[in-house]
Order: sequence, then C-alpha cells, then structure tokens
Amino acid sequence: MPAPAPYLAVTDLRSRTLTAAELTAALPRAGLDVDAAAEAVRPVVEDVASRGAEAVLDASERFDGIRPAHLRVPQEALDRALAELDPAIRTALEESAARVRAVDSAQARPDETVEVAPGGTVTQRWVPVRRVGLYVPGGRAVLPSSVVMNVVPAQVAGVEQIVLASPPQKEFGGLPHPTILAACALLGVTEVLAAGGAQAIALLAHGADDLGDGRALQGVDLVTGPGNVYVAAAKRLVRGRVGIDAEAGPTEIAILADDTADPAFVAADLISQAEHDPLAASVLVTDSPALLEGVEAALAAQVPEAAHHERIATALRGEQSGAVLVEDVARGLEVVDAYGAEHLEIQTAHAADVAARVTNAGAVFVGPHSPVSLGDYAAGSNHVLPTGGTSRFTGGLGVQTFLRGIHVVHYDRDALAGARTAATTLAAAEGLPAHGTAIDIRFER
Repeated sequence: MPAPAPYLAVTDLRSRTLTAAELTAALPRAGLDVDAAAEAVRPVVEDVASRGAEAVLDASERFDGIRPAHLRVPQEALDRALAELDPAIRTALEESAARVRAVDSAQARPDETVEVAPGGTVTQRWVPVRRVGLYVPGGRAVLPSSVVMNVVPAQVAGVEQIVLASPPQKEFGGLPHPTILAACALLGVTEVLAAGGAQAIALLAHGADDLGDGRALQGVDLVTGPGNVYVAAAKRLVRGRVGIDAEAGPTEIAILADDTADPAFVAADLISQAEHDPLAASVLVTDSPALLEGVEAALAAQVPEAAHHERIATALRGEQSGAVLVEDVARGLEVVDAYGAEHLEIQTAHAADVAARVTNAGAVFVGPHSPVSLGDYAAGSNHVLPTGGTSRFTGGLGVQTFLRGIHVVHYDRDALAGARTAATTLAAAEGLPAHGTAIDIRFER
C-alpha cells in the first residue's frame, strides 16, 4: 500500500535570495477573490437597500432554506435561550467575557489636553460610535464566543446602541442558534436580528422601514464581525455608507518553530485552525527539517482521529497551507512578517524575545502553552483579527474600533496672535488668502 500523501506542501526558501515582493508571492495564500464575490452579492445588497425586510426574507429563504417568522428576535426567545442554556456553557461564557472585559478596560482612552502655547490648547476627545451592528456567523460552527468578542469591546467603549445579526436556523424555527441568543441575553443585547450573509450586512447598513412587526430598524454607523467571503464582500459594498472593521477572510495560523518545539503541539495547533473551514490556512515556518518530519508524523496520527477530519485534510492540503523551510529563526521572522498572519505562534528557543521582534500579525501567541485556541475563547484577547496579510496596516477588534478621536481647539486672543504669522504665511503660500483674512480680521477690528 503506498504511503499517504503528506499534509503540508513544502516551500524551501533556504539559500534563496528574494525581494520583499518575491517573498510574499512565494508563500502559501488562499486565492480569495473578494471582487468576484462582491459582484455576486451586489444584487442582494441593492435589493435590501430598496425593499428592506422583504428582500432579506427572500434572500434568507434562498440561501438559508428558511423564511424567518421574525426578523427581529422576540425578547421572550432571548430569555428562554438563556434560561435553557447549559450551566457549564454559561459559566464558560461568563469567564470568557470577564477576561476580555479585563483586557478591554485597560484600552479605554481618557481625553488628553495639550497646551500648545499659553492660552492655546488642543484636546483629543475619544467618543464612542453611537450605533453599531455586530455580525456573528452561523455556518459550519456555532460561535457564541464571537458574541463575546464583538459585544464586550463595544460595551467597554461606551456604545449606546448595539444590534447583533446572526443567520436563521431551520432546525430552530428560523431563529439564530439558541446558544447565540443565550450569549446575547447574557451580555444584555436586546436587539437581535435573524439574518445572515450579505443580506444581514445590507440590513444593518441600510435599516428598514418595517421589519414585519410594525417597527422600523434604524441603520447603524459601524459594522463589525467575522464571516465568509460573501460577508466580506458585502462589507466592502456598504463601506462609506457605514464604517467597517475589516474584510475578514478564512481563518489562518502561522507557526514559527525550531527544533525545540514539540511536533505534537505544532500539529494540533495547525489542525485546530484547519477545523474551521476547507479554505482555512495552516502554515508552518521552520529551520528544522527534523521538526517538519515530526509534524508530518503527528498530523498523520491526529488528523484521522479528528471529528472533522475530511475538512481538516482539505484545508491542510490546500494551496493556502503548507510548510516553509528557512535557514534560521531570523529568516523565519522575515517570512512570518511577510505573511502577516491572523494568528502567529512562536514556538522557538527564547520565544518571548523572538515574539518581540514580530511586526506583522493579528495576534501573537508565545511559547508552547499559548495555543491559538486559547485566544479563541479564554485568553482575554480578541479573536476577530485581520486576515489575508492585512495585519500590515490594521489590527484586531478592540475598544479602539468603536471610538472616534475628535480634536477640540481652544485658543484665546494672545495664543492666536502667537500663531498668526505661521498660519497666515502658509495660507498665502497655498493661495488661500481668505484663510489668512479670517485670522487677521480678529486683530484689525
């Protein structure tokens, strides 16, 4: 019997000199086409903008296989879901929320006033977004943890109004999954929508005159939360009308490891993210061929025993996953920074020192006892993170996502006089004399 195919295709970068662009192109990456998905969902988004609730119901019937009786989840359904929630799950959700709240509370930003000159101050006020729409997927997995990760930072930021949308489920009569509803009730979220996919994003952005219960739904100012490529595409289409956190794609993990790493740990962590989706990316970067061999052996032992082994094997053998061989850990750092993973694990000697040198990652997990799955649930960090290399320019969901900085400028006459020459000179240089006149007139009358 022939040996089974390896799970990880190998890219050998040893002794290769690549430019930054060539390095990025050489790494495993999903062929995710948000542009194509945007064209596919554009009719849905435009239909919801035009017809409101009826368009959402039509789309739900088409894509989710059910036409919900209630787009706005009744309060009694939320209360019932919480009352019937498994006590162990409730305790776990409460612990997760407490840890996230502890981390988020340290991110709250006080107003800061700088005296630029005597009598002249600029104050930076941090003002929460007034109304936000939070999206929680409901496809291959039920994700009450995503309720925690979206809701808690919004609450800590001081958001006044929170609307949460999650797909209707046929087996639950067109309501979102009861565990999702229970998590909402546990955190005090009372405005919950039975809507998923692109139609949910459009509904949050545009609102509706009547959700079928005689009440309108006001559109939000900001939409956040993870989802599939169609959710990401819909967020792209409504951006500008509302703010968005990011266009999140399938989950990804990169692990930088040397010969000190435990192959069984590394394999388990690669599997944990591959479990999410056949398009999930699991990438190992190592300077140790022996470790790679050990990881392959561990994958061969662990994958067949996993509950979702077919999905995991598809993800691990997909073009978005693989192993990258490098000369040393320093070169490995260059590779993981070029990759910009959503989740990056450092399993090397002196892991904390190596992690301190990382510049591009959504979240960094340091050492053998900080697996990504801890961050998914109970580390206190947020698991809504940038994917597809976008960690180069953006960060994960947090309190700052829901805050806006507003400058408040207060100068008295003497302070204005001190800035007059610089301001009027620059106004003249830019060919905008009325700008200078607006300052000069205060001293000429």
